[in-house]
Amino acid sequence: FLADNHRIALSFSEEEIVHRPSRTGQAGLVELWPTEKAEPLPETDDWQPPVVQQPATSPEMKLAIRIADRIKNWLDTGEILVSQGRSMTPGDIMILVRRRTKFDDYMIRALKARDIPVAGQDKMLLSEQIAVMDLMAVGNFVLLPGDDLTLAVVLKSPFIGFSEEDLYDLAFDRRGSLWAALLRRKDEREIFKRAYDLLVACTNFADTAPPFEFYNHLLTTLGGRQKLLGRLGEEANDPIDEFLQLAMGYEVNNISSLQGFLSWVQRGNVEIKRDMEQGQSQVRIMTVHGAKGLQAPVVILPDSCQTPKLGSRLLWAGEGREQLLFWPGNKDYELGPCAPARAEINLVRDQEYLRLLYVAMTRAEDRLYITGWEGRIDRSPTCWYDLIAAALGNMDDVVVGDTEGDDYLLRLTCPQEVAVAAEKQDVAQSGVHMALPSWARALPMTEPVPARPLSPSRPTEEEPAVLSPLKIHGRDDKDHRRFHRGRLIHRLLEILPDLPEDRRAQAARQFLGQPAHGLLPLDVDQIAAQITDILTAPDFAQVFSSQSRAEVSIVGLAGTTPVSGQVDRLIVLEREILIVDYKTNRPPPRDSAHVSRLYMRQMAAYRAVLSDIYPDKTIKCLLLWTDVAQLMELPDALLEQVKF
Repeated sequence: FLADNHRIALSFSEEEIVHRPSRTGQAGLVELWPTEKAEPLPETDDWQPPVVQQPATSPEMKLAIRIADRIKNWLDTGEILVSQGRSMTPGDIMILVRRRTKFDDYMIRALKARDIPVAGQDKMLLSEQIAVMDLMAVGNFVLLPGDDLTLAVVLKSPFIGFSEEDLYDLAFDRRGSLWAALLRRKDEREIFKRAYDLLVACTNFADTAPPFEFYNHLLTTLGGRQKLLGRLGEEANDPIDEFLQLAMGYEVNNISSLQGFLSWVQRGNVEIKRDMEQGQSQVRIMTVHGAKGLQAPVVILPDSCQTPKLGSRLLWAGEGREQLLFWPGNKDYELGPCAPARAEINLVRDQEYLRLLYVAMTRAEDRLYITGWEGRIDRSPTCWYDLIAAALGNMDDVVVGDTEGDDYLLRLTCPQEVAVAAEKQDVAQSGVHMALPSWARALPMTEPVPARPLSPSRPTEEEPAVLSPLKIHGRDDKDHRRFHRGRLIHRLLEILPDLPEDRRAQAARQFLGQPAHGLLPLDVDQIAAQITDILTAPDFAQVFSSQSRAEVSIVGLAGTTPVSGQVDRLIVLEREILIVDYKTNRPPPRDSAHVSRLYMRQMAAYRAVLSDIYPDKTIKCLLLWTDVAQLMELPDALLEQVKF
């Protein structure tokens, strides 16, 4: 950054830039490695068809392999980071690229081939991740098992692991769909049976499970996550977790449909940014923009040896209201006012290009390695590689490498002033993942099913018979007649107290006279008169006053027994609480001593729960016998004897 135009790009002024390092004498290192060049393609015969695949000899792939071999050597030999007094680990290495290209995939592949932990790319399109593609393929299969192509994808996925031979043997010369062939031949091979068991488990579970539960079941209970990570590596965790997060979010705002969720993901083009500062011992491959704010002891800077291309075709010329918009269409037509406008765009582009280089170089704490690849087009003289090479060539103490014996062209070192003892670390510290114990991969124990709450309003024991003289018109069903009268009375006692007194009788007859209730006129008159007597009785004035509430839900504990019920009428007064439950037994018991044990248990449960809620109030339990319009209070002594 000594050149005038470089200083302006970095500091927006022509003043000389002075670097004052704060780590003098701590074993810094800068190396310039040779670039990889494209090899000429072999001449093809005129008769050779174009479908013949050429060997992969791209310079990007060769450079990725060379970098991976160098990293592998560092880790295997215990390369020492002198400034830190320890051996190098994968987490110390960061590979920075100017923009994402196919080099990223080559680099990840080369590192994985050498069993070097790699964190993958810092940004990714979720639907383009292999792990997510496999998950979506399973979802599409359970929706349409007859889709042969989708089933073939699932069979070849890590979930099952068919080989090409397995798939060919199953698919060749079959009759019907691939799924039908698997169902017929599931017992022929172990892998066929394994595929059948997994796919049947998926299809059965998908019938009732929402998207998140379906995929969580596939990844945990059926061991899908372990299989994906076994083939794709630890970096597959990020897209898998993000996919599950999307499934959970989809269910919040949409109908829980697997088909709808998969269509939503495919249309969404969700891009996720991975947390590259998570402290895991993995090689990080990032863009320079994504690495802002991060550092690493070792930074490798592979350059494409090309400068940014031509910017926008639209050019703005002039200032203020006199600005004009031009579209030359071709560089040859950028004349007149277009020329300075293009020059301004190029200047801004080049300055940003230089600032990005400064960011890339300053990510390195101890070591910076610069290399690159060259394509069919000659490398640009202003590319990062040549800018750094020119700067190193003019510096003192730069060592020129031996082209035959050394793997670098230029090296600049800063020696360590104070010797630091450093010992080689063991394999575990070098970043190699150790095998997890069996308990770490075991499924958790099934959660205990909570005890079924006691529901006093829905007794499990036999309730005392309701001997109603009414005969439901047109029906002789004993059970229906047994409860029909009680349900109607309960409903009227719930809704009529909220109406004005002069409208209650008419409302009761209208309600009972509905054809759906199947009552004769005599039955309507009898029940309406009975309800009127209850609501107008002076003894019940407090029960149906404005202080009372109908159908109050109660949830709590009676001792250690959970209780969930519904009180017919609850009256909360200043010093006491009245619990009223309607009973339609005919005839009713003579006194509280002859009340059914089931009714006593029900009221005792309500009393226990409300006693915890209102410890300072007296709780009274009353039964309202609707047939004779009698209100019976249950003594506390009898209620306290009830056991749950």
